[in-house]
Amino acid sequence: MCGRHRAYFLRKLKAWKEAIIEESRATMAQLQVDSMREPDLADRASTETDWSIELRTRDRQRKLIAKIDCAIRRLYEGEYGYCEVTGEPISLGRLEARPIATMTLEAQECHERIEKVSRDD
Repeated sequence: MCGRHRAYFLRKLKAWKEAIIEESRATMAQLQVDSMREPDLADRASTETDWSIELRTRDRQRKLIAKIDCAIRRLYEGEYGYCEVTGEPISLGRLEARPIATMTLEAQECHERIEKVSRDD
């Protein structure tokens, strides 16, 4: 991976992380503004369900930020773009589609097959 590619993926990862953080800030601000004062129990239950889904989404994004931080660290250490299993380069197309990828497509498919087999037992 050349310097231009590394710079591109660093910008992409940082922008993705910032977008997630901004969405989280907006969610927290909305939670502080909205109140749960709906007089109808059905409306209140619906609102609580909506917020529960939103908070679960934010929790998943919090975990995604940790993966983005790991990818950025790998970029600085020169390990980004190489499979953690085989050591082979990960294709630029795969990194474009999933910038936090840590395995080549083949290694990922093998990992998922093994995971499925062990889960079925």
